[in-house]
Amino acid sequence: MNKLMRHTFLWAMAWLLSISLQASASTQVSSSTPARELKELTLMLEWFVNPDHGPIIIARQNGYFADQGLTVTIQEPADPNLPPKLVAAEKVDLAVYYQPSMIHGVANGLPLAWAGTLVATPLDGLLVLDDSPIKSLKDMKGKTIGLNIGGIENAILDTLFAPYGFGAGDVKLVNVGWNLSSSLMSGRVDAIMGAYRNFELNQLAIEGRKGRMFYYEENNIPPYDELIFIANSKQHDKDAIRRFLRAIELGTQYIVNNPEKSWEIFRDYSPEKLDNELNRRAWFDTIPRFDLRPAARDAGRYQAFADYLQATGELKTPVNTKDYMLDF
Repeated sequence: MNKLMRHTFLWAMAWLLSISLQASASTQVSSSTPARELKELTLMLEWFVNPDHGPIIIARQNGYFADQGLTVTIQEPADPNLPPKLVAAEKVDLAVYYQPSMIHGVANGLPLAWAGTLVATPLDGLLVLDDSPIKSLKDMKGKTIGLNIGGIENAILDTLFAPYGFGAGDVKLVNVGWNLSSSLMSGRVDAIMGAYRNFELNQLAIEGRKGRMFYYEENNIPPYDELIFIANSKQHDKDAIRRFLRAIELGTQYIVNNPEKSWEIFRDYSPEKLDNELNRRAWFDTIPRFDLRPAARDAGRYQAFADYLQATGELKTPVNTKDYMLDF
């Protein structure tokens, strides 16, 4: 072997040895580096799965929870009053709930905390038929309003009607259960509360009727988040919740960027329950309502709504935002 060949051979052997050592070192580092800890979370919905839960279902179906090192068990409540009780009792890690109801719970001493936002605008409103004689809120005096679950309706109605010189005491409230749309169409009531703009308006349209909604946030009621995530204020895993909200954010982004495809993914999660015209219409009407930054806090907005509830007599005990909002 001549001198040139010998140098070439030695250089090649040195290069191969270097590559081998690097691969060995990489393997040792990989095997000694622990995998990201897998965390389990239990999420209780406020009702059965529907388009309002879009980002949750997309995050699950697209693997975003798994990508964040989470296994999330999604539960539907047998009773819509259960979620805050189970969170307070540490029986579930997170629940979907309503901002006004969460503030009430905190004021009543329940260990609840805001842990993120799902639907960032009100969905509720005062709904009438478009062909009814009610053309303005001033026409509501003496009328009958159907609702399902009592809550802050007196404060809301007082606020809606105040510019016209009357209040909640000047209308008749009737509990119609979950028959909101049918009660309105049959003429049993003149208007309904608890009707969601993404559902009942579409349900009326499917039945060949047109509805008209008086939106709360356009009539002197402070804006609020319809659906939020709540956790136990005293016992929670902030890192797991942070990962969860990142997956929800990714799910929301996917929905906004791929509305048709995301509908198909959502529909196929449980086609026997979800594949219908009402859910399809509601899906596209709900997309603009999802919070693109579910972990972002707006303490001032929340405090303004809590102050509104106290000013209207709905809250007997004042609450402070810093006492019930987790900070990520």
